[in-house]
Amino acid sequence: MPELPEVETVRRGLERLVIGSPIAAVAVLAPASLRGDPASLIGRRFVRAWRRGKVLGLDLDDGRCLVAHLKMTGQMVFRGPRAAGPRAAGPRAVGPPAGGAEAWGAGHPNDSLIGSLPDNSTRVIVEFAGGARLYFNDQRKFGWLALMPQSQVTAIPLLAKMGPEPLDAGAWPAARERLRRRRRSPIKAALLDQSVVAGIGNIYADEALWASRVHPATPVASVTDRKLKELLTAAAAVMELSLSLGGSTDRNYVDAEGRRGAYLDFAKVFRRQGQPCPRCGQPIIKIRVAGRGTHLCPRCQRWRPNGIGGKGDKGGRRDKSARLETPPRR
Repeated sequence: MPELPEVETVRRGLERLVIGSPIAAVAVLAPASLRGDPASLIGRRFVRAWRRGKVLGLDLDDGRCLVAHLKMTGQMVFRGPRAAGPRAAGPRAVGPPAGGAEAWGAGHPNDSLIGSLPDNSTRVIVEFAGGARLYFNDQRKFGWLALMPQSQVTAIPLLAKMGPEPLDAGAWPAARERLRRRRRSPIKAALLDQSVVAGIGNIYADEALWASRVHPATPVASVTDRKLKELLTAAAAVMELSLSLGGSTDRNYVDAEGRRGAYLDFAKVFRRQGQPCPRCGQPIIKIRVAGRGTHLCPRCQRWRPNGIGGKGDKGGRRDKSARLETPPRR
């Protein structure tokens, strides 16, 4: 699933490429992918692109909003006039991107980001005056677009219960309170809970836990406030690094300048099982914690059943779901 930096990268690309252009046509190839009347978009303009957690929004000039969730396999792909070719009625195939700001794509990493569109994953096409097109692709059809008044957006259940943004400077007090409610949970499970902290996914949880030297299965009750704050700071730092490098997608990702995402080339533990820890040299291992594949250094992130934070911490049992996974054959 695209994580916060990838969704923020989508937002930044949309903000640069689709704001202010009149909408000339909308083709809905999968009716369930767009909730609302597509014809009501004709002649309207997007005026702002925003993100909350992993949810995207494009505010319209008539007081409505096009809200989007990419879920597991969603993508946004923009093809400018040169890439899209002359304007034509209805969806038709256009060639792969020519590079630069005329061609951009972000989201789930597969060939739809860089191939001819529409393809069999294309669900919605928004065409702008001048011939540029925005494609919403989704292989598994879990993602969605929804038209609604801007005043109703914050009432969406997903947004109403969402935790603080880890990239916000003032996130710590609210994050601490919500983390403490999950005292029996493994710390990794708590970090992945969007009602605790918004937008942290598997990659960034593993990287933040490694940076903070915390075992992912450690119960929240066994982690001091100092260490929790260190974890949140580490998660924000690794997300900022990912954003600066174009996101974590490691295959066929193309950003607004035609660059491929490069963050995973610099990851310390994620997908590095069997490779030496960059801090101590011990081979990275992969286990399962709370049902998720989890990467860690067994030396830097030792399991401490009596807690990791010193006096006042209560111990907890190791997460029973944690088990070792063998490295893949090369």
